[in-house]
Amino acid sequence: MSSAQGYAILQASDSVFDVRKLRAGNEWEAYYTDSSALSYLVYQESRTSSVVFQCSDSLAAWRYQKPIETQRHTADVTINSSLWNDMIAAVGSPMLALELSDVYAWTVDFFGLQKDDRFQVIYEEERCDGELIRISRILFAVFSRDGKELPAIWLDQGDGGNCFWNEKGESMRKAFLKAPLQFKRISSGYSYHRVHPVHGTVRAHTGVDYAAPTGTPVMSIGDGTVLSVGWGSGGAGNTVKIRHNAVYTTAYLHLSKFASGLKAGDRVRQGQVIGYVGMTGTATGPHLDFRVWKNGTPINPLTMESPSEEPIDTAFLPALDSLYRMYCTALAEKR
Repeated sequence: MSSAQGYAILQASDSVFDVRKLRAGNEWEAYYTDSSALSYLVYQESRTSSVVFQCSDSLAAWRYQKPIETQRHTADVTINSSLWNDMIAAVGSPMLALELSDVYAWTVDFFGLQKDDRFQVIYEEERCDGELIRISRILFAVFSRDGKELPAIWLDQGDGGNCFWNEKGESMRKAFLKAPLQFKRISSGYSYHRVHPVHGTVRAHTGVDYAAPTGTPVMSIGDGTVLSVGWGSGGAGNTVKIRHNAVYTTAYLHLSKFASGLKAGDRVRQGQVIGYVGMTGTATGPHLDFRVWKNGTPINPLTMESPSEEPIDTAFLPALDSLYRMYCTALAEKR
């Protein structure tokens, strides 16, 4: 193909595909006629989408979407090592673990999962050419520990808000997330008798340290107003402090950097990235030191109780109860 022909094809495809979005590493396929003339070029835009360039006769281009099949599955995972590893062993992919962490982000401490904790899930997944593309929806899940069960039922009441509820119609969403970052380990807990790793003396540690790689996004656990953004005292390093309401205040220490443009007085939303894990100030390695105050007194973030958002509209309670009973029966039949 000459450069003139290539340019003509690109011009003909301008309204279909922006060639500036070509990605290194994506595959191309070329199709020739018996006379060895180039007929088609096919660019693999994604796992489900291709762009076809017609190179003979009239020049043209169009997108081809591969058929995607939606399948419903169940999973039953008991924790032996970690949710991530055990989910891969059970269903072959960590995608379901990530979705569960979103559903239970307000109610289950994923840093504190224990051996024999259990997740039972009914979910829908999308596959293309037999390959898992994504978990499209969790329909029902039950988290079990020590004989206690915490169900989560998907029901959209059409208001654009929460879609997960427990069996009583209470929102699975809470005012605060259980943790300000995802899937790392706790390197130091809340204690008034901790030996400081740098100074070697016994000092109170009124927060929780989350070990995580430098640059890991750190999120505000709830809506609030930024009180301060800057260098904290006492070895805290780069610190963001947020007031959530008249009762609760949180702080995020040792950050490598702050979210772009973040400043005191800004309103932030639950889950909004406010900085990135680092080891500024007094720290032996990259981690987040997360602290919570209730009415000005430090409390243990891991045991903090958080109020739920508004419950489901009472008009949807019969439908919720019906779904709950149906899904419980479906899981019982799988045992």
